[in-house]
Formats: sequence, structure tokens, C-alpha cells
Amino acid sequence: MEEKVRILSEILGRPNTPSGGELYYHCPYCNHHKKKLAINLKKGWHCWICDKRGKNAYRIVRKFGTYQQRQKWLELEGRLDLSEFDQIFNEINNIEEEITLSLPDEFISLCNKHLPRTSKKPLEYLESRGIGKEKILRWKIGYCPEGQYGGRVIIPSFNNNGDINYFIARSYVGHSWRYLNPPAKKDVIFNELFIDWDEPITLVEGVFDAIAAGENAIPVLGSTLRDKTKLFQAIALNDTPVYLAFDQDAEKKTGQIIKNMLYYDIELYKIDVSGFEDIAEMPRRVLETRREMAQAIDHDDYFLMDELRRIM
Repeated sequence: MEEKVRILSEILGRPNTPSGGELYYHCPYCNHHKKKLAINLKKGWHCWICDKRGKNAYRIVRKFGTYQQRQKWLELEGRLDLSEFDQIFNEINNIEEEITLSLPDEFISLCNKHLPRTSKKPLEYLESRGIGKEKILRWKIGYCPEGQYGGRVIIPSFNNNGDINYFIARSYVGHSWRYLNPPAKKDVIFNELFIDWDEPITLVEGVFDAIAAGENAIPVLGSTLRDKTKLFQAIALNDTPVYLAFDQDAEKKTGQIIKNMLYYDIELYKIDVSGFEDIAEMPRRVLETRREMAQAIDHDDYFLMDELRRIM
């Protein structure tokens, strides 16, 4: 415990130590002149000015400390060597350049004030899924009345430069194939342009789940988020806490994602989705309550449970 306090003090300066077992430092996120960053090494940390918070003070060490300080902290916790984590940063620049796309020529935006008659069915379909005007505007949703993507709602994805890097095409007229997506790689960060990496993100399976989950939700589009993917590397690079909200029938994939993320000490929480087929069916109030109640996934406990499952 004393060694960890020493490391934090090297990074943040000398703390105030009022009663209650908490240490108060200057917050490196908001740089407030008063020591308002409260750290409890057993319970977590919270800045009373900028409201930054977390379960593990290692998140602060990893973001603001030196390599030696990070290494020492991990040694104290008996965690893995940081060389594996550093590899992400070395490889992130080697990812092939992302291909940008164009929307179909027949695309009509549902964000327009005046819409043609053909917009009636796609609007009814979206309304049936709880998607009204506000969400249509937020997600820049449109549709194609004809052509290759005729009879499909189009939900575009924008990269960090504002270019389209992918889109989802979902049938609203009963096609045998519900989805007809573009011939492009899915290794994208869906709607990266609108993601705030300084705030926790919610990972979900599909784009309609992301719409239901609200701001800072990203669909993984079938990916198991290996450490070579753009999304995984962005999470690691930005040290972003993650909430998982996958369908109940995706336990195997959820377990793999948890394993991958805990291996790199990413702060991780799991939202309870029981009682609903997927998160898109969950009322917003219920989702917010369950997100607030989400339990942190502990590195040691999870891998102990994983080992017990193998033995049994």
C-alpha cells in the first residue's frame, strides 16, 4: 500500500490525508488548483470538480505515469508485463489505411424537413423500433426506395474525419435477407466521429442496440475485439472504461472479449441484460438503472472463475 502511495505521489504530488482513508491530490484531468481528486486504493477514485472517476487507481498511473512507474505498480499487483500493452501502441500505426465509402445513389435522408411519400414505410418501421425524429437526426438515418438497397433503412457510420467508413442497410419491407451491408471490411469504429473517448463507452452487438443505448455506444458488428482491431486499440490508447451490454445468447463471445480486455487491464463492467432478448428491447430507464448498478469485472476473480469452469 505504501509503495502505491509513493508512486501516486511521484505522479500527482504530495497528497492531503484527511480522515476516512482517502488521499486528496491535484486532479491531472482538470488541473484544478485545489486538491479535489480523492483516491481510496481499495474502493476507487473520484474528482469532485470534473467528476472523473474509476475503480482502480492504476488507470491514473497508466495515463500519467512513466513506464517504470507503470511497471512497478503492476509488479505490486502481480499483473502481466507491460511489453504486451506497449505492443499495441507500436502496432497502431501499422494498421492499413481505412477505406471510405459513398452512400448509395438512391439514398434519401430522413433528416430532411420535407420528405417524399416513399418515406412513410421506413419511418413507420423506425417508429416500431422506438426510433423517432431525435434519434434519426442523431444517427443521420435515411433509406433507399429503389436500387440495390431498395426497401432498406440506411444507417451510416462516420470516421474521425467525417468520412463514411461503413453503413448498415436493414430491410423494412420483409426481404429474406434482413441486412445487406456494403462490400467493405467491418474493422471500423462505428460512428467514431461522435465518440468521446474521455467518457465510458458501452459496447453492444448491433447498430439498433447502439441507438437504444444512447450516447457513446458502439456496435461491434460481430467482432470478438481482438487486440489488432481498430476499436480495441482505440480503447486501449485512450484508456477508456468499457461497459458490456451484449445479448444473452452471446455468452461465449462476451467471455472472449472480457478475456481480451482484462489481459490489457482495461477497466471493465458488465450490464445485466437478463429478461430481454437484446438491449434494443430494454426500456431506457431500465438500461440506465442497470448501467449504474453494473459491477466491475475483477481481473483476478474472472480468471479464477474461468479456470474453475475448465476444471469442472
